[in-house]
Amino acid sequence: MIPENAAGTGAQPSELTPENTALLAGYAIHLEHAPLTGHTPRTYLGAVRAYLAWLEQAPVDGDPLNDSAAKDWAVRDYRSYLVTVAKRATATVNKHLAALQDFYVWRGLGQPQGVKRHQVPRHAPKALEPRAKLRYLRAVGACPSARDRALALLPLYAGTRIAEIHALDVADVRLSALKGELHLVGKGEKSRTVPVHRKLREALAAWQAIRPSKPGADSAALFTSGRGTRMTTDAIADAIDAITQAAGLDDHVTSHVLRHTFGTELTRDGVDIVTVAELMGHASLETTRLYTRPSAADMQRAVDLLSADNLGDRMRLGHACRRG
Repeated sequence: MIPENAAGTGAQPSELTPENTALLAGYAIHLEHAPLTGHTPRTYLGAVRAYLAWLEQAPVDGDPLNDSAAKDWAVRDYRSYLVTVAKRATATVNKHLAALQDFYVWRGLGQPQGVKRHQVPRHAPKALEPRAKLRYLRAVGACPSARDRALALLPLYAGTRIAEIHALDVADVRLSALKGELHLVGKGEKSRTVPVHRKLREALAAWQAIRPSKPGADSAALFTSGRGTRMTTDAIADAIDAITQAAGLDDHVTSHVLRHTFGTELTRDGVDIVTVAELMGHASLETTRLYTRPSAADMQRAVDLLSADNLGDRMRLGHACRRG
């Protein structure tokens, strides 16, 4: 079962009433069987838990958990709370609204009406800078686990999502001395075949050479735990997180940041976006086109190019002109 205190708001979870605790447990069971990938079920559960805690203290009208009209007003008020009081980022607010939409459909009350999601600023996705990538690769090379080295290079050199890594079977990896390819199943069960970079090919071959085969183990899974079972997405994330921490990177780097690094490098190296979209399993070219936009780091560098001395000179010149 998904942990009850799954994060979604960044705050420590408060105790829920017994009724809402039971309701949340029922929703957790629903999420375990929902067609959601990666950390989405955990995110949804954390968001709904935060909403239930807010409902217990907010001055809402009616019964938002059982009445459709009251539900609509409550979700609108909650969105306002997230924006104006909790100061949540636009993307976080939208995740909460998506979770509440799923929650209320599960409750049989239908999607909240009159609650629009805000448009997220269209910056390029966060990716590793060249020096940070070098530090990350050095940490990968120093990692003693062949399995974890392969895990850590998959999103960086093949653009894989963490759920795609989780789903990889031994048969999905085809390697030869000079090349290789991966068969991946992405969102919406859309499959694609990705050529394997030389460094990734070496890492995968090293893991395949020592991959244990235990009686009763999941013989199909490429990445297995110490017990021989298929690694969970959380376990994969933990393995990658341990390497990013060993690299001493300033920012928290997830598998998704590594996947974005893959897309960003290809795009900025002149690879056409149709090819990048195919490699990354994007359903829309608009998603891929984001890699052509400036990132937050790009805009920071642009502002940093402004010389303080030159700015001061211009200000002094302006004062002199006005005196003249």
